[in-house]
Amino acid sequence: MASKAPSNLLIRASTALVAMPAILALLYVAPFWGLYALAFPAAMIGCAELFAMTHPGDRVTQVIGVVISAAMSLTVYFFTNDARVLLTVMLVAPVLGPFVTLLRLGDIGTAALRACALGFGPLFVVVPLTLLAAMQRDLGHDGPGFVLMTLTIAWFGDTGGYFAGRFLGKHKLYEAVSPKKTIEGAIGGLAASMVAGAAASLIYLRSLPLAHALLLSVVGGACGQAGDLAESLLKRSTGVKDSGNIVPGHGGILDRVDALILASTIVYLYTRWVR
Repeated sequence: MASKAPSNLLIRASTALVAMPAILALLYVAPFWGLYALAFPAAMIGCAELFAMTHPGDRVTQVIGVVISAAMSLTVYFFTNDARVLLTVMLVAPVLGPFVTLLRLGDIGTAALRACALGFGPLFVVVPLTLLAAMQRDLGHDGPGFVLMTLTIAWFGDTGGYFAGRFLGKHKLYEAVSPKKTIEGAIGGLAASMVAGAAASLIYLRSLPLAHALLLSVVGGACGQAGDLAESLLKRSTGVKDSGNIVPGHGGILDRVDALILASTIVYLYTRWVR
């Protein structure tokens, strides 16, 4: 068992070494739509993983859920600044979950879970990932920097939490949901997120005050950890270990972006309300 941990860590590190240059190229070299060309399929795969957990065996509803998610992503991306369109999306999307479930009832014992997942899932997975691409496009020169900061807040937090929990972890954080997570790991994750936020303010996003960057990293990092726990809750309640196996060493797309979903929401709201 002990031999598997270093091997898994090596796979995770190798994946990151391959992915990071590609992401930097998308942010700073590729056309503005390049990031969305990555975020869109990632969001669709994430939604497919979600519906595979909540609607096992019902491929028709899974496909319907992905189609709804695709329509929502395209609408949010191309009408980001139209409040009427966004309000319509936020009101219509939750209604579709119960409506589709009525058409494909299946097991009545799981109907409420499936209806809520289908109505809420696209909002939870698709909108935050789409907003990353919208930030890059809409925030001018600072757009790539805000996206990079969001990514590093989530990923530094995940990595810092992993190492702090592995070497210092003694007290369980939320054992019923995620038995391996510890309070020490959570603190280490927040510290790593703060390092990511400080680096952003001092190096490549100098228009962002350091105090704002640190506050964003703490709130975004904490929300990212909550997103990680929320996905663990979903997996445990549906009897799934990983959401998928598309990302070597990381499981599925949802396993990789669970912290990013809430962190990106926090950063996007900051750019809209405070910046």
